[in-house]
Amino acid sequence: MQTFSAVYDSYNQAEQSVHALEAAGVPRSDIGLVANKYVSDTYADVEEVSAARTGAGIGAAVGGGAGLLTGIGLMAIPGLGPVVAAGWFAATALGAVAGSVTGGVVGALVDAGTSEPVAHVYSESVRRGGTLVTVRTDHVPDQVQGILNRYEPIDPSVRRREYEQTGWKGFDPAAAAYRPDETEIERMRRRYDA
Repeated sequence: MQTFSAVYDSYNQAEQSVHALEAAGVPRSDIGLVANKYVSDTYADVEEVSAARTGAGIGAAVGGGAGLLTGIGLMAIPGLGPVVAAGWFAATALGAVAGSVTGGVVGALVDAGTSEPVAHVYSESVRRGGTLVTVRTDHVPDQVQGILNRYEPIDPSVRRREYEQTGWKGFDPAAAAYRPDETEIERMRRRYDA
């Protein structure tokens, strides 16, 4: 099985890519999604996740429904804070955190075949409000990559340079969870919803 990953600046872009993957015949069990809870229209008003609720909803997220996004759940991942998540990758990332794998999401991405530098950028991008979509499949690779690219994912090289200009060195799972202000949340939502 091959794994593909993409991070989007808007939850709407990620949602569209998930629907397109499902429509192309990729089984929902092969698709994963992790989004900063503050920019997901679905969970923008959900209360903070308590430590006791870490991982809550993952059983439902991995389960069935009319599509992957109908089973989305809320969990907390160190360094990312509260996220909405669904699918195989959410369960893998939570397992990496529970098993004390360094980096949690970074470790899960690397284990899935993403290079470590890109895994750091993807993790930081989710921490700062992005949405990660992962696909593990034997489905036609060019088709899967084409669907992910259709919805304008971030370029990890460009994003890395942007982050490094502010002094960023790499994803830090011990960092405080990022909470964008309301203006930034609205900017992220409108960017691709127009």
